[in-house]
Amino acid sequence: MDASGIKKILSDVEKKKISVPAAMAKLRYFPFHDMGFAKVDTQRHLRCGFTEVVFCLGKKVSEVRQIFAGLAANGGNVIATRADKKIYNALKKKFPAVVYHQDARMVTLKKKKIKPTGLVVTASGGTADIPVAEEACITAELMGARVERVYDVGVAGIHRLLAYRECFREANVIIAVAGMEGALPSVIAGLVDKPVIAVPTSVGYGTAFSGIAPLLTMLNSCVAGIVTVNIDNGFGAGYAAGLINKAISDKD
Repeated sequence: MDASGIKKILSDVEKKKISVPAAMAKLRYFPFHDMGFAKVDTQRHLRCGFTEVVFCLGKKVSEVRQIFAGLAANGGNVIATRADKKIYNALKKKFPAVVYHQDARMVTLKKKKIKPTGLVVTASGGTADIPVAEEACITAELMGARVERVYDVGVAGIHRLLAYRECFREANVIIAVAGMEGALPSVIAGLVDKPVIAVPTSVGYGTAFSGIAPLLTMLNSCVAGIVTVNIDNGFGAGYAAGLINKAISDKD
């Protein structure tokens, strides 16, 4: 739907030809932007709370640039995940305001001012888990959450984790990122009455099987209140945390 279509709906509301709920129903389900190689969901933020995100792996730089531009033209904040410096440099030529988050492998463009609300706490088992944790943090921040980072608090030195108990209790939702045996989410969930999103990482020695071992630990946790995303899926965890945080914050 183009600008003229939107104006017609708004005009119909003004003339009382259709109700506000009927207009919202039409606005929520706009057609996608067909680029041939990609069909960009330009109105996902109306349905799902946040814009479509560009996953860069497997795409040509030119394709990423076109999709990114299509989303930016819609006026919202834009995220490109699993992006390298080459993609960042290509995007920066067209969008000088883009930011490259090297650890998280993300490129972001803030077109709307964000006033952080609520609190998402992200904990990592070790320093090696920080890239995945940062992907989660930046995603949640772009979705409007206030994010606090608690890094390198794995169970090998549990006193480090216990020092942040009050911080965890203040959060609306907690993201726990860990490799190796992946015990961190279970320990945190046993201390708080908040939902914990567990993120297994591919960090670990041979029998961690590139994240399979922590994934199974998290899926088999005996502690209630844990949900688990895929291996190294910091974005998925941050997105879910952002939605949970927004739902809670909107009620306050």
